[in-house]
Amino acid sequence: MKRKRRTHSAEFKARVALEALKGIKTINQIAQDEGIHPVQVSQWKKELQERLPEVFASAKSGRDEKEKSERNLSRLERKVGQLVIEKEFLEKKCGELGIDLNEKP
Repeated sequence: MKRKRRTHSAEFKARVALEALKGIKTINQIAQDEGIHPVQVSQWKKELQERLPEVFASAKSGRDEKEKSERNLSRLERKVGQLVIEKEFLEKKCGELGIDLNEKP
């Protein structure tokens, strides 16, 4: 009879991998306590070690994205202000020259 494949939650995997990473118990002890194969514990530990830098990188990239968005917003606001001034200037000059802006060419 085949064993039914179990799926473990992300929290469970993280807890087991972190316990293995701490090194207080051996991988075999952790596997026996949790009822899983030692190879699985090793894989989760390896994945945790490989992906840990992403935690800190994503925080930095999040700040960088926010700063970039703020700079872009500021640039766009300046551009809108400039275009409003140009529009008002051109409307004034058209009025002085007697050009009707509502008339279609």
